[in-house]
Amino acid sequence: MRPGGSRLSLALGIGVVVLVLDQITKYLVVSALVPGQSVPIVNGMVALTLVFNPGLAFGFLSVLPPGYGWIVVLLSIVALVVLIALSLKLLPSGGWPVTVALGMIFGGAAGNLIDRYRFSAVVDFVDLSWRGYHWPAFNVADSGITVGVCILALHLLRREPDHSGAKSS
Repeated sequence: MRPGGSRLSLALGIGVVVLVLDQITKYLVVSALVPGQSVPIVNGMVALTLVFNPGLAFGFLSVLPPGYGWIVVLLSIVALVVLIALSLKLLPSGGWPVTVALGMIFGGAAGNLIDRYRFSAVVDFVDLSWRGYHWPAFNVADSGITVGVCILALHLLRREPDHSGAKSS
């Protein structure tokens, strides 16, 4: 198998794992909790709290008036198109960090898009607090996207600059 094909297979495999874990955990939480219900896991720090987030990451745009949800869908589609374009550029020569990162990002994006289709919102449930600070609830898909973006950013920042005048991939 050619290197680009094996990278694509690995990225797809990672994406499927993230997607399946995301959907299983969301199914379990939706089946066991009612919206807003909180179950402490680590007292005062970690809880499971079912939240339906109609907005983007961290609740951004979650207060749009009824009938404007299409803006969130449009922004999600634009982000997906940009991600596909970036993948086509980086995957053939990016090595394993790029492959893992893109797989995690695509798996997470797919998980959250499935939620938008099913519930018109994303199912969030991991609820973190510490010393009075509260982080917006998130899910496995969000974690995959965040970790994937961090890996990709570190990879892109660590690349050697191309001083030859040619574009580097």
